[in-house]
Amino acid sequence: MTSADLLYLCARPQEAAAEAEYASFREAMGVGPERMHRHDLVRSPLPDGALDAYRAVVVGGSPFNVVDPESTKTDVQRRVERDLERVAAAAAEGDGLAAMFTCYGISVVTRLLGGEVSRGFPEDAGPTTVTVTAAAQDDPLFAALDPAFAALTGHKEGTAALPPGAVHLAANEACPVQAYRVGDRLYTTQFHPELTPRAFTERMQVYRNDGYYDARDYDVIAARVLATPVSEPARLLAAFGARFGAAA
Repeated sequence: MTSADLLYLCARPQEAAAEAEYASFREAMGVGPERMHRHDLVRSPLPDGALDAYRAVVVGGSPFNVVDPESTKTDVQRRVERDLERVAAAAAEGDGLAAMFTCYGISVVTRLLGGEVSRGFPEDAGPTTVTVTAAAQDDPLFAALDPAFAALTGHKEGTAALPPGAVHLAANEACPVQAYRVGDRLYTTQFHPELTPRAFTERMQVYRNDGYYDARDYDVIAARVLATPVSEPARLLAAFGARFGAAA
């Protein structure tokens, strides 16, 4: 085991966004860099032995899309997806490693485990209301959350059909699959659990011209984001870290 129990995996080419995302995960989970290490998959493959060195992994978002035609994907994107699939497969086995895949990450897991990813459920960047499912009442992480809560999201693809055996944990009207669990140790969310409203508006600036929202509406959307209390997603991350990332 390394000196840290948690590992953040970055899939963002934009270094400023990657660094901010790492900081957001640590803030939400209440840990410092000594507890959560960082590895940038865009710039370096997943090292051999990494999956045996940590108790839990968190995966952030990316401008990559799983449903992009293979002919248009770069070699880097293909490698990132292969490495993330290694992590998801290990967590799905349920023997040791736990993982939480967010935003882009949920699509990687869905495709790997036999679900369906589609461009049919996009959400513009901004706040949304997420509702937990009946099955979430028996989940060790989601059961403690409010039945409906505000979350921050922005994506171009979504899960159209759950992988076989997945437990559906959260939904909303625009994107019916907002979260699910596979086994006991693999979690996914479509929304961003790590972001505060302020951090979200800063990320909106990075991706202002990338099609996640109409750039002309930035000020209006940012004001709406900043006026939205967002608490439950960070509680979810903290619960994940406490359950899977702490030394016994």
